[in-house]
Amino acid sequence: MTGSTTIARTKRKASRPLSPQALFLQGFFKHPVMVGSIIPSSGKLIRKMLGPVDWDNCKVFVEYGPGVGTFCRAVLERLGPNAKYIAIDTNADFVAYLRRTIVDPRFSAIHGSAADVNAIVADHGEAHADYVLSGLPFSTLPAGVGEEIAAATHRVLRLDGQFLVYQFNPNVRNFLTPHFPRIDHAMEWWNVPPAQLWWAWKDAPAD
Repeated sequence: MTGSTTIARTKRKASRPLSPQALFLQGFFKHPVMVGSIIPSSGKLIRKMLGPVDWDNCKVFVEYGPGVGTFCRAVLERLGPNAKYIAIDTNADFVAYLRRTIVDPRFSAIHGSAADVNAIVADHGEAHADYVLSGLPFSTLPAGVGEEIAAATHRVLRLDGQFLVYQFNPNVRNFLTPHFPRIDHAMEWWNVPPAQLWWAWKDAPAD
């Protein structure tokens, strides 16, 4: 085998796209405080997390930290034909992967911060979101960022909208309770690691 042939094969291997699993793992090691787990969520977790969503009345669905799209395809399967799905991630590699692999007019992958969700939703011609899904690890985010994201999420949701959060640390409730007085909770044990599931409702203010 000649040296030029070896170099050519090496270049082909180097240019070969990473698998979703490898890309997810790479994202975890590059940005561990922004990726909540080393393993993507299980199918059971996805079904339970999305269970309460009223898809007939969901026109704008937002996701924070979509990663390699573990939830994206499940959401798109359920979402109405005229709805919008806005996925926001700070990891440019994940955003590029989603833009390359999900071709759907309802779907937009945005490189940005969840704290800017109000501006991002407005840029898509909408005033509010119906549902916001997040797998961001609130407890390991830089100081103040978790609080900022929770407050921004409450502002962007319509009345009766819902913040869906899956975490591995129960302390996420501390970020939700200042903004969402009604919160439901469950566990999904068939996940690695077992996950805490939270559904926080934006209720109308009391008279």
